[in-house]
Amino acid sequence: MNYSFSFIYKADGEVKKTDLPDNADFSVEAEIESKLITLTLKPKREIEFVKFEMTMPFKFNSSQRIFTNGYQSWTVSKEYSPNGSMDEFSPRIMGIEKRKVNPLGIWGAGDLTFHKYPEKPGVFYGYSYGYVRNKSELFLLGSLNERVGYTIITFNSSAECITIEKDLEGVSFNDDTLVLSLAVLNGEYNAVFDEYFEMMNIPKPRFARKCGYTTWYNYYTNVTENIVANDLDAISKLNTGIDIFQIDDGYERTVGDWLETDKNKFPGGMKAAADNIHKQGMLAGLWLAPFAVTPKSHIFKKHKDWLVRDKKGKYRYASHNWGGFYALDIYNEDVKAYLKKVFDTILSEWGYDMVKLDFLYACSIIPIHGKSRGEIMCDAMELLRRLCGDKIILGCGVPLAPAFGNVDFCRVGADVGLCWENKAFSREDVSTQNTLTNTIFRRHLDGRAFLNDPDVFLLRDNNIKMPLSKRKIIAQVNSLCGNLLFVSDDVSTYTDEQKQIFSDTITKPKAVINNAEFIKDKIIRIDYSVNGKNESLTFDLSTGLKI
Repeated sequence: MNYSFSFIYKADGEVKKTDLPDNADFSVEAEIESKLITLTLKPKREIEFVKFEMTMPFKFNSSQRIFTNGYQSWTVSKEYSPNGSMDEFSPRIMGIEKRKVNPLGIWGAGDLTFHKYPEKPGVFYGYSYGYVRNKSELFLLGSLNERVGYTIITFNSSAECITIEKDLEGVSFNDDTLVLSLAVLNGEYNAVFDEYFEMMNIPKPRFARKCGYTTWYNYYTNVTENIVANDLDAISKLNTGIDIFQIDDGYERTVGDWLETDKNKFPGGMKAAADNIHKQGMLAGLWLAPFAVTPKSHIFKKHKDWLVRDKKGKYRYASHNWGGFYALDIYNEDVKAYLKKVFDTILSEWGYDMVKLDFLYACSIIPIHGKSRGEIMCDAMELLRRLCGDKIILGCGVPLAPAFGNVDFCRVGADVGLCWENKAFSREDVSTQNTLTNTIFRRHLDGRAFLNDPDVFLLRDNNIKMPLSKRKIIAQVNSLCGNLLFVSDDVSTYTDEQKQIFSDTITKPKAVINNAEFIKDKIIRIDYSVNGKNESLTFDLSTGLKI
């Protein structure tokens, strides 16, 4: 295999550039096998990389499709035609780069603050793994370990090459380090993904498909104890085997103060809410964003030394949600002790069986303590798994590779919207179309890395801006490609037809997806089989019309 290198690095206080893998400052030892590429860095003095890239030639043709895995749960992830473009969201607003205009961390949920977005056709990039598909055959490149730093894979059909880049910002190297371990696999779609996850030694998910309810997409932060009681009673009367009832954002005093319940909304407290859920024979779930704190929180006011800060000592916004929020430093021992208290209280004292852990990317918004973003995220996910023990974790807003094997369920797309139209302003923003796209094209993770959470389907008639026909498509796609099937409706308002759709969605056997692709512009076709019977679903992603 032919390959070339490009390095920009700092050594002895000087910025240098070279394409030589063996030079006066370091060497890179490459081992190329039939299914594995490894790169070992051997420093001759302390090295810090600005750019670390390996490029290999690759012949593209118009019949192929290129899949890129987005930065985190919400980021657009799909197949592209080689002559297409990653044009969903231009990286400029009125000619000004987004990374330079970042009030309240408005672009913090994505990668634009540290990675350049391609501005020309034929260039596609993603994180940790990606593939080129020719009908049912894949050529897959996949990192086997993101701890040293994220692996960014760029497919450039115009230049006929693939570039493997490591995000090593903030890391100094003094000792020999295995920088890259990359699977290179060819074969049938499912066989390739089976082999990839076997090479990573990721344990199989320990749960089967689960169905449930969440308060978020109807009440948002206006949820109350009475709302929970009413919807819990309604959903228990459906007698359809609901597994989980989850209380989402809004129960806490403010984001960050997880153990301080809003007494006006939940006067009985969160333990009583969990007890009531258990009385209906369901698992109790609770939402929190464990690494997030708002300026209104007591944590922020009393413990600013717990927050992620840049080299200048400035607190960095993690995103604009809740008016802008900051992130906890997971390496601070007091932070670890606080998080242990939070999870011990929620899981043991209050008795919740599942936690939905959201905005997890926040802890790794910048490199800290000489660690890359990838290492921070890997450490964070392992910390959460230890703190939660054998309780169920639903991950969300998380770079996916560090979540592999550490969560039971994981969101694979953006939040669904209350309308079909795409009004997203970023690749991570709320969007029904984007979450459906991700649900379909990240289906290969389901049952291998974790069980996929495609986000909710909504069947109610009130507080929603799309006809039932479109709501049915969301429910069908979720059932076909996902394994956590949640609604967010007051089901007491359901008509008989809606009750039947609900029942069909959560009780039908899991389909086997034979193929799924864009067959024309925004037209998606999913070929699948259920109990040996071949069926298909074709719809227009832009309009929500079934074809």
